[in-house]
Amino acid sequence: MTIDVRTEIPARTDGDMPKPTAALAPLASPSESVAFVDLAVVIPAFNEENGIQQGIEELRRTLSRLSMSYEIVVVNDGSTDRTREKAEEAGVRVINQRENRGYGAALKKGIASTNSSYVAIIDADGTYPAAAIPDMLRLAESAEMVVGDRGAAMKNVPALRKPAKMMLNGLANYLAGRKINDLNSGLRVMRRKSLESFVPLLPDGFSFTTTITLCMVCSGLDVVYTPIAYGVRVGESKIRAKHFFAFILLVLRAVTLFNPLRVFLPMGAFFVALGLIKFAYDIYKWNLSESAVLAILGGLGAWALGLIADMISRIHLRP
Repeated sequence: MTIDVRTEIPARTDGDMPKPTAALAPLASPSESVAFVDLAVVIPAFNEENGIQQGIEELRRTLSRLSMSYEIVVVNDGSTDRTREKAEEAGVRVINQRENRGYGAALKKGIASTNSSYVAIIDADGTYPAAAIPDMLRLAESAEMVVGDRGAAMKNVPALRKPAKMMLNGLANYLAGRKINDLNSGLRVMRRKSLESFVPLLPDGFSFTTTITLCMVCSGLDVVYTPIAYGVRVGESKIRAKHFFAFILLVLRAVTLFNPLRVFLPMGAFFVALGLIKFAYDIYKWNLSESAVLAILGGLGAWALGLIADMISRIHLRP
């Protein structure tokens, strides 16, 4: 990052944005007509009229101090309030989606419309400090992704959601084989090349951040966490209790893709152990049953399937 001129790309509406061809993936490289910048900041926004302008101004003040070019892009994800108007008044480029397609879909559309070395994402609800981005950029010089760590306490998370988050994080830590400080933080700085490697796996919903975390961690890429001050949310949270089960399923799917033995080895061990215990009991009773044999065979089958899945993962998915 050696550019000395502090530059922000002029605001542009979604009508001026070059459209990727149908053959390209959702995060395919943008058209050459899109001006190159060092950093593209994408803000997904759905009904955030109360905090969007304040967030943009804070972000602009922070980035203007950097000796690098940047662009701020707001993706209005089908808002029914004045989010789009407020963002346009702030003087940034706004991409408008006529209907709400989801947090991940908004991020993918915004990222695909930019051309940069680094990509940063930040929520529009005022919870994440834009002032943390310069330090995150410095860390990103030697890492594929830098994540704003909200801390273990998560003081602003409702008490009812804390047990679910602890369970989800514990499962992710075990399956990924390393400690993940913050699984779904919405403040990140990523290298574009590393991000685009996982395009086909990125979902349209809230699990975008969880997925990209697991993809990079399970692939052995360098993911760095840096502490941030998590603020009070402006407006109402869009996450509901029903999303918890979707997150659990996502963790299992992502880890099965990149490190399937973390799933199939303990599964097979459980059935084999269950079968051996039943077999010992049957021997004691002198009455060998089919259930003991089936349990042992089921465990061996799970191990075999895990080895096949691991071979496929190594050939097709791991860098």
